[in-house]
Amino acid sequence: MSDATAYAGAEDGAEDGAGGSPGEATRKLVDLLDLERLDTDLFRGTQPDTVRQRVYGGQVAAQALIAAMRTVEEGMHPHSLHSYFLLPGDYNVPIIYDVERIRDGKSFVTRRVLARQHGRAIYYQTVSFQRLEEGLEHQDVMPEVKAPEEGMDLVELMTQRGADDGLGREWAALDVRWLGNSAFGLEPDAMHPSRTQVWIRVAGQLSDDVSEHLAMFAYASDVSLLGAALSAHPETGPTKVQMASLDHTIWFHRPFRADEWWLYDQWSPSASGARGLALGRIFTQDGTLVATVAQEGLIRPRPDKPQQY
Repeated sequence: MSDATAYAGAEDGAEDGAGGSPGEATRKLVDLLDLERLDTDLFRGTQPDTVRQRVYGGQVAAQALIAAMRTVEEGMHPHSLHSYFLLPGDYNVPIIYDVERIRDGKSFVTRRVLARQHGRAIYYQTVSFQRLEEGLEHQDVMPEVKAPEEGMDLVELMTQRGADDGLGREWAALDVRWLGNSAFGLEPDAMHPSRTQVWIRVAGQLSDDVSEHLAMFAYASDVSLLGAALSAHPETGPTKVQMASLDHTIWFHRPFRADEWWLYDQWSPSASGARGLALGRIFTQDGTLVATVAQEGLIRPRPDKPQQY
């Protein structure tokens, strides 16, 4: 479901220049994530105007998170999200989100969201919420990296490489600056042979609604993560590897704004069995660690010759 180029982090390419101004694109994305309530715990998500064939995984994850957040009382904030991509999504029909209330405790609340199309499950998400409270504090130190302005625009980079299937139109609300990976731009790291680093922010200004920022982050968190699993394999390319997200997990540590720059420090500890595991730490510009993301996905080399069946 997710998309990542072997070079810069998306399986399929992007359409440059589509989607209007950043402000307009951001408003469209906010509207896309604003679900229609069909019943008490039943929601319907619309689809973007696109030429792509399958739904971008970050969209499904973000819409499912919105559905879950609309079934909990005020003061409950998501601290972890675990999900599985089951079937490719179809852009031609809306997605139905069915929320199940697993647990309602005083400090923690659990919701499970089933996304359906054509009567079939395409995605599962489980979200745990917690009422804010004080506790012990520590965090990793943010790595030294270039400023966002020194990075390369991801959509432009993908377009230059000839990978263009319309994803750039959907990503028009995101400002993604690619800093480099293990094959190009980053210093070698013997402890982490497959790395990628990008800066991301929502290009337009969001409201102060916390749920809006969380959903936007969930949407953007699927942009480049699986591509980190290919950074140690520069011989691969968009046409040489079949890629798709299998699962996606987010841990939310501290509040932050999705419309301000955040560093996506990504690395892949392992690739085997046609699967790659990628992890990501999210830091704000002041060095605060605000989230951690993990994803395993299919990275199946395409055969040089058509398979015989």
